[in-house]
Amino acid sequence: MTFDYDLFVIGGGSGGVRAARIASGEYGAKVGLAEESRMGGTCVIRGCVPKKLMVFASAYPEAIAEAREYGWDVTAGGFDWTHFRTRLETELDRLEGAYRNTLKSAGVIIHDERAVIVDAHRVRLASGAEFTTKHILVATGGWPFVPDFPGRELAITSNEMFHLPVLPKRALVVGGGYIASEFACILKGLGVEVSQYYRGAQILRGFDDEARGHVANAMRQSGVDLHCGTDVMRLEKTAPGIRAVATDGTEREFDMVLYATGRRPNTAGLGLEALGLTLGRNGEIPVDKFSQTAVPSVFAVGDVTGRVNLTPVAIREGHAFADTVFGAKPTAFDHTLVASAIFTQPEMGSVGLSEEAAKEQEPIEVYSTAFRPMRTLFAGKQDRVLMKLIVSQSSRKVLGCHIVAPEAGEMIQLAAIAIGMGATKEDFDRTCAVHPTMAEELVTMRKPVRTA
Repeated sequence: MTFDYDLFVIGGGSGGVRAARIASGEYGAKVGLAEESRMGGTCVIRGCVPKKLMVFASAYPEAIAEAREYGWDVTAGGFDWTHFRTRLETELDRLEGAYRNTLKSAGVIIHDERAVIVDAHRVRLASGAEFTTKHILVATGGWPFVPDFPGRELAITSNEMFHLPVLPKRALVVGGGYIASEFACILKGLGVEVSQYYRGAQILRGFDDEARGHVANAMRQSGVDLHCGTDVMRLEKTAPGIRAVATDGTEREFDMVLYATGRRPNTAGLGLEALGLTLGRNGEIPVDKFSQTAVPSVFAVGDVTGRVNLTPVAIREGHAFADTVFGAKPTAFDHTLVASAIFTQPEMGSVGLSEEAAKEQEPIEVYSTAFRPMRTLFAGKQDRVLMKLIVSQSSRKVLGCHIVAPEAGEMIQLAAIAIGMGATKEDFDRTCAVHPTMAEELVTMRKPVRTA
């Protein structure tokens, strides 16, 4: 049978774009890609990239305060949100254009409209046009989830955060994951009075308990009004703003309420169920290690699969898919050791097992230290950083590394290389320290603080 395309990709985010580019540009496949929104997906348009730029913007007040302690005669003026937002939107336009040019240079045919699956080898565009294709790749990512409760229409999500007409004076962030915690820190740094409600006992569930506790304490010290064990019962529109009625009995007024209570795979209405696919509890697409679904011609990568929801993972999955299907090089991405960074202030970087997960697996040693870093100590600040290693008692391999510190994301990237290679605690010990740095503590901890 002759097909219109060798591959049709639904979704123009990081995973879909990488798969399309490699399949077409490196392996010569005829590839079509449909994107109903903006090219670049969540990461580029409404996620990692604009968020990190907001992180940078929010850090300047503390940097200016530190500069004064170092002898600089500097004073911070007011933050011009309109100026920043305009520059941000210009940068996102540039990045979207770069993604488009990359696809076009690779020979990918772009369709700027929604596509759905008709059957195992056919897709239909919103315009009504239909194409046959040998393979279909679903890479539609995720979408913010807001639970159903009275007044939910008054809340915004992370999608809208980068396009606010004005910054609020008082903001409530609901949620305890990395997105909620990052935005609480960002808003606080930009001069907003911030409260954060989370129904769980501690924010950043799933990460190392000691590390996430360290982040929570630092956020409170910076002025974030963090309430764990608290949820919103209802939101009400008032003349001054939005009243949040909470489960702890409080009623407070805010100018903006941001819900960051998780994301769900963006699979609704794609036609997957009609293919006979059974989706997961949250709508995720079950796939095997090669990203193939139960329908042999249909594959899925990225957040839509609910595996590890990180942009670099989606990129690696997309590349592995193209290598497997079009490059005759069966490749399965290993999800077991993926480093991550949370851009709170301070940042948290993690790779490998938490202390809690590791001790359930085998006997371990825990090496941990918290100290005041040189730069801010000199400036008279009381903040502390955390360095932590989880070590197997039997193999001596480092099973996990957790860092809470400025630039923790930069440090954990390098630690991930060593841990991925199977480095032991003795390998770390043999490494000469780079002094004076924060990261030198990773190679100078000689005695465990506890065993489990």
